[in-house]
Amino acid sequence: MRYKCNKTPFESLYLCAIKIIRMDKVDIFNRLRNGEIISPDDPEAYKMREESFATKKLLAQMNNTPDPDEIRNLLSQITGSEMDQSVVVFTPLYINYGKHTKIGRNVFINFDCVFLDLGGITIEDNVFIAPKVSLLTEEHPTSPEHRHSLIPKAIHIKKNAWIGANATILPGVTIGENAVVAAGAVVSKDVADNTIVGGIPAKFIKNI
Repeated sequence: MRYKCNKTPFESLYLCAIKIIRMDKVDIFNRLRNGEIISPDDPEAYKMREESFATKKLLAQMNNTPDPDEIRNLLSQITGSEMDQSVVVFTPLYINYGKHTKIGRNVFINFDCVFLDLGGITIEDNVFIAPKVSLLTEEHPTSPEHRHSLIPKAIHIKKNAWIGANATILPGVTIGENAVVAAGAVVSKDVADNTIVGGIPAKFIKNI
């Protein structure tokens, strides 16, 4: 909700405007999660890099332990939400932020996956993610003068979906319930429930 400025005799219009700006600019991560484009000169842009380095410290621990309970514990710290005991992760797993990744129950994530999650990643229950899958929620404008801006778009993987090895899911894509993404696919559009897609770019192959 935006701040409503009820100016008093002791409050200048300038101070009132500053309050509105501060309310609108609260927390760059909420703004990213809401799909706001972040310019390179945004006064809070430095926070993205700071949080990324903090995440890397936890990743270094997680990716160097063989203990599945410790992996779940560290992943819980990275994502800011408790991992269910049914979640299995074969490390290494690479995440640039973490707090915008939500993982359901009975999810299996295989070796060497990459999650860029500033735009938000939701993985529902019973999802299989094969080795070397990339979930990328961040992109940039194609125009050279604006290319350093960041465009966040959420990825949503619904229940019982299976993402094949070395597949790439691009920003803004929803993978439907029970859907299968073939190995090596690059998915730039939503995938319907109960379908198989494959290729570059990924296209419909058949219904399940």
